[in-house]
Formats: sequence, structure tokens, C-alpha cells
Amino acid sequence: MKIISKVVKRIFDITFSLIVLFLMSPIFILAAIVVKFDSKGTVIFRQTRVGKNERLFDILKFRTMQNIPGTIITAVGDKRVTRAGKILRRTNFDELPQFINILKGEMSVIGPRPELPEIVALYTQEQKEILKFKPGFSSPATLKFLSEEKILENRNLMDFYLKKVLPQKIACDLRYFKKKTNILSDIMVILKTIGGTFNE
Repeated sequence: MKIISKVVKRIFDITFSLIVLFLMSPIFILAAIVVKFDSKGTVIFRQTRVGKNERLFDILKFRTMQNIPGTIITAVGDKRVTRAGKILRRTNFDELPQFINILKGEMSVIGPRPELPEIVALYTQEQKEILKFKPGFSSPATLKFLSEEKILENRNLMDFYLKKVLPQKIACDLRYFKKKTNILSDIMVILKTIGGTFNE
């Protein structure tokens, strides 16, 4: 049954991703043009993240920031965020290229959000349990922290994120993914993600 469940989830990931990429292709093109002409740099931003069983992969996003030094954690008001980036981040459209990661099998539609290697290196043994699951585009923790950048505003970013936000995110996702979830429960997370994004 576990193998069947994995196959069904993979088929769902591929089908859903192809539908999203097809339907959102006009936005992809528009976003790419806006990012290209708004500021210097590449259209697609690649960043190394830690996936299932600690495998490294490059997560894809539309570039929303200028290539200047700064903290790896971003909050509201970050000076590096471009004009186009503010719109893309507010709508979460900057995350859409990750459906390519999903097609490649590096991510799933629903799974714990992948973190940077330097943050994963600080995980406790218990927190490392989250690495047994394929990372995803959205998760229950994503829903809980849709306003994460606002929460981090005016704080000691890294310290607050590591001590307050990250433990809650991992605990929330572990509760969900350790249960016998199914496609229906994943679809509910997707619908809530869409609803939450446009209500932000």
C-alpha cells in the first residue's frame, strides 16, 4: 500500500504541475519580462536547498532581489527586494518555477518547505526527522506562516527564526506528514494555500 501511495502521489505531482505550468504560462512570460527589465541579474534565481534524505538540489524561483550582500533570512522592508520582486513575493508568483522542481522529482506539491544547508546543519536529531519526507511547494506550516516576512519584521532575523519560527514549522509539518495522509488531504492544503495567498 505504501508503494501504491507513493506512485499515486507522484502521478498527482506530475499532473498537477503540468496543469499549473500550462495555465500559468502567460504569467510566467510576463513575470520573466518584468524581472528582466526591472533590475540587473538573471530571471531565474537558483539556491541550494536540502531535500529528502539530505540530498542537495537547486530550488528555482523568479529573482526578486538585487545581488548584494545581506542576511539569508528576508523580512518585510528588505532593501534588496526589487520593485517587481515586491509584487511577485506578495502574490507568491516568485515560487511558481518550483513546479519544474516537482516535475524533476526533487520536490512534491505538498511537502515540508526545504531549508538552506546552513540552517539544516543546526537541526536537532528530532528535527532531522523532517528530512525523511520529500520537500514541497506548500505544507501545513506554509499555511501557518503565510505572513512569515511580516512576523520577522524588526527582529533579530536569524536568531528569532531559528529559535521561534523554525521549531514551530518543523513540529507542525511533522505532525501532518507522520500521519497517513492522502491525496484528498493534500488537495485541502493546496486549496487553503491558494485561498490564503489571495487573502493576504
